[in-house]
Amino acid sequence: MAEIDRINFMTELNIQDIVSYIVEDTGVEYDKAIDSFYRSETFAKLSDKETKLYRESAAYVYELYKAEIANGKFTQIDD
Repeated sequence: MAEIDRINFMTELNIQDIVSYIVEDTGVEYDKAIDSFYRSETFAKLSDKETKLYRESAAYVYELYKAEIANGKFTQIDD
């Protein structure tokens, strides 16, 4: 598998899991969860291969998304 294909695959898996987390936690419909995540800065960062956020777990990226929603801006969580 080419590197770019692997990165895209990892990103897509994260997106699927994150959208599922949103649905489970908030009870919104799947389409609304997708729309909400795709409009987020967290999604933009995850999609930007330079950030390497795709290498993080979906749970970690979901925590970033929840923090963005709560604070109104994207903030990287310090380990």
